[in-house]
Amino acid sequence: MDPERQRQISSQGGKAAHQKGTAHEFDSNEAREAGRKGGMVSGGRRRAREQAAQQSRRESPEREGSERESESESTDTSSDASPTAV
Repeated sequence: MDPERQRQISSQGGKAAHQKGTAHEFDSNEAREAGRKGGMVSGGRRRAREQAAQQSRRESPEREGSERESESESTDTSSDASPTAV
């Protein structure tokens, strides 16, 4: 179908819905919510990965710190094994 003809048919349907009173018009809150949802779909996967990475970084310093302490303790034992002069 010709794109121009399709546009005309769609326009007639929209005008008829408004005249009948069944057309939906977004208020500002609905428009804001629709925009937020659209943003989540278009960039949401990237943002979700970034948020997961941030969450992981927030949690990992605690785990890394305890892992580092246990690693340093295990490496420090080798220096403790050497005899010390008294």
